Amino acid sequence: MRSISGSEQNSLKRTMKSRHLFMISLGGVIGTGLFLSTGYILNQAGPGGAILAYLFGGLIMYLVMLCLGELSVAMPITGSFPVYAAKFIGPATGFTIGWLYWLTWVVTVGSEFTAAGLLMQRWFPHVSVWIFSAIFAVMLFVLNAVTAKFFAESEFWISGFKVIVIIVFIVLGGAAMFGFIPMEGQSAPMLSNIFDKGGLFPNGFLPVLFVMISVNFAFSGTELIGVTAGETEDPDKSIPRSIRTVVWRTMVFFIGAIIVLAGLIPWQEAGVIESPFVLVFDKIGIPYAADIMNFVILTALLSVGNSGLYASTRMLWALSQEKMVSPWLGKITSRGVPMNALIVSMLVACLSLLSSVIAADTVYVVLIAISGFAVVAVWMGIVASQFMFRRQFLREGGNLKDLKYRTPLYPVVPIVAFLLCLASCVGLYFDPAQRIALYCGIPFVALCYLIYYLKNRNRKTEQGELR
Repeated sequence: MRSISGSEQNSLKRTMKSRHLFMISLGGVIGTGLFLSTGYILNQAGPGGAILAYLFGGLIMYLVMLCLGELSVAMPITGSFPVYAAKFIGPATGFTIGWLYWLTWVVTVGSEFTAAGLLMQRWFPHVSVWIFSAIFAVMLFVLNAVTAKFFAESEFWISGFKVIVIIVFIVLGGAAMFGFIPMEGQSAPMLSNIFDKGGLFPNGFLPVLFVMISVNFAFSGTELIGVTAGETEDPDKSIPRSIRTVVWRTMVFFIGAIIVLAGLIPWQEAGVIESPFVLVFDKIGIPYAADIMNFVILTALLSVGNSGLYASTRMLWALSQEKMVSPWLGKITSRGVPMNALIVSMLVACLSLLSSVIAADTVYVVLIAISGFAVVAVWMGIVASQFMFRRQFLREGGNLKDLKYRTPLYPVVPIVAFLLCLASCVGLYFDPAQRIALYCGIPFVALCYLIYYLKNRNRKTEQGELR
């Protein structure tokens, strides 16, 4: 292995095309957040609450992406978030944002392993969840250990497959709702599950706030556009195009799917033990449809795990290039893969295998909450960085016409996005099942700042002694 300089970008070459960028971002979103977490959100917030929560979550995601677009086009670098935060907010914040985003994805990868093991219980109920999780972990490690181009190409086709499946689900589910496809043992529910059984908001409006972190977790992955910017061809054109297509297609898929789920599944029956998508196909009289859907969802989860392992590895690499962590994590193989960063990320993600010792479904909700908190904190860092970047750009006499991509309605967009993200974090406190995310997340942020300041104080002391 050989280390590389940040200026050379090393072997992290611009091999990803616009189609790769779009599908990696879209594929990073379509995973447990859609296929499994929707059951928890539907159960907690009710049908109307779930739809409203996803609409708000989509709005937050859109505002964050508008801010990220300006930063990524102006400075297309790998592992962008900590660099932006360090430059425009402060180095300690950049250090913290980098570790938070790494935490987001290693926990997400862990949750994908856990969720994949849960889905395998449908076919192998007597085999422990952790066994299948370990098998999938090895498989994803190998995929990431080859090359970035191989990763991008494989993710492109897998993500395309997921998109087709969601479209098919929305079409078939909608047809079953209105009686065009028969359902076993019951008549077409039409809109009765949405409006009749307890109403749109059976638990009131507050649960909408409680589940926002889970919803934001579901939309996490769109920001992968910023992570891959340093390995993307022609970022000036591909990044804005990807942002536009990812945002509206994500909203169509999520809102369409949640409406179908809310229409076909009574909110009281939804949960996280089994995917609500599989539950729907169990009710539709299509032979083996539920098993096929279970396999499709399994593939989708592993795809997100694949993207998550890529993102966490690149984030450690980027932190190393900025001298925020050990240079050892910046070493790469002859194929251009940051192998040490990959190994560390995988080892931490595999801590999720301990979930089978406790209770996989309970641990899954906790993992989602912690990852959701971390990604929302990162989103807050992104919008704050854009706010500070634009202000500094104008203060130094910059011309807005020189920015090839501009966040509209500045400063309203970054301010509103920041406040909505903050409200999502506050909502965690009121949900006992997810409150642990605050107990873990806030001390983690404080620890990152403390480590940074102690590290730099020691460095300054050593430099003073040398003089």
